[in-house]
Amino acid sequence: MIVALACLSGVALLLFLHPYISYPLSLRLLAPIPIKRCDVASRHMSLLFSAFNEERALPEKLANLRTLKEVHSSLEILAYDDFSSDGTAALLRENAALLTPVIASERAGKATGMRRMVAQAKGDVCIFTDANVILDEAAITRLNRYFDDPDVGGVAGSLRYINEDASTTAQVGGIYWRLEEHIKQLESRCGSIMGADGSIFAVRRELYPLVPPHLLDDMTVSFAVPLAGKRLVHATDVLAFERSATSSKDEFRRKRRIACRAFNTHRHLWPAIRQTFSKRDLYKYVSHKLIRWFGFPLLLLAIVSAVAALALSDFWWLGPVKLAAALVAMLLGRAGAPVFSQSYEVLMSIAATFVGILDAQRGLTYQTWSPAASRDLPAPEAAVHEFEAVC
Repeated sequence: MIVALACLSGVALLLFLHPYISYPLSLRLLAPIPIKRCDVASRHMSLLFSAFNEERALPEKLANLRTLKEVHSSLEILAYDDFSSDGTAALLRENAALLTPVIASERAGKATGMRRMVAQAKGDVCIFTDANVILDEAAITRLNRYFDDPDVGGVAGSLRYINEDASTTAQVGGIYWRLEEHIKQLESRCGSIMGADGSIFAVRRELYPLVPPHLLDDMTVSFAVPLAGKRLVHATDVLAFERSATSSKDEFRRKRRIACRAFNTHRHLWPAIRQTFSKRDLYKYVSHKLIRWFGFPLLLLAIVSAVAALALSDFWWLGPVKLAAALVAMLLGRAGAPVFSQSYEVLMSIAATFVGILDAQRGLTYQTWSPAASRDLPAPEAAVHEFEAVC
């Protein structure tokens, strides 16, 4: 029994670590698939973003859009307001010469807004971004070049958080995101990446699917690309900049909401994924998405099995000691103690994801959203200088 429990603990721990360690290592063993540059036809680009109560973020966003428009005069820009209660809609209307405002008469959610904008867009390629994201002025040109390969149906850019020094929450979020970007780079090297982040990605307009309003729009749209037999690639040279949430509570709510909508989206897409994806892409999907979503119960199973094995051994006293040490470490982390606080934030992030999965199982959808209040807190001076340089 002791050996069985120890083995169970080890397997659960290995599965928990797989998306972060063994999975990216395994991607290096797969043969690379180069991106071809054979179609140099001119393409019209449309940039779309949704906003809800983004009055504070919009001035920077509008200034960035003006810069992009100066560089790319033919760029079409559409902006959707999801019935904001602040001055967001007024700001969009005031800038009708720069963009086409699409104003909702009631809250409908981001997926509905994106669908309305795509229906109006005239571009061959639709670029999706967020209201609080600033794009590098070369991003449009660089995105366009990837579509020279007729096999490429979608391109995900690279997001950089500019306020990692603002809090432990932001710091841990930044570390996690750099790992995520590295994994996407490895996935792209040997085929398609497993989904795109809504901060910056683009798809050929004809591949845009029907997105039910309760699903995660960026996941549904980006997965439509490999499901159509095209490549979804990662572009490290297409840069976007954003301020992340600095409050642990804000980040927990955000990850919970995203995980709930992502799992609802998984259930919607899974029949098509199972039938359409190659063995390589199925391995990527299970490793990158499914196992990571269930990281919290895997970690819990590893800990409980290890403690149970110790309880049945001659070293039974180590179990209570380890549990007490873990509890003290968690309390120190919650109190903001150095080192322990980073571990606490990682644990809360993993827990928030699983709570979101449970929400999805209970029928919740989180169709509408609100921006994190802590995202708008002042960034460190060095980050501000980098952000202003992009603007």
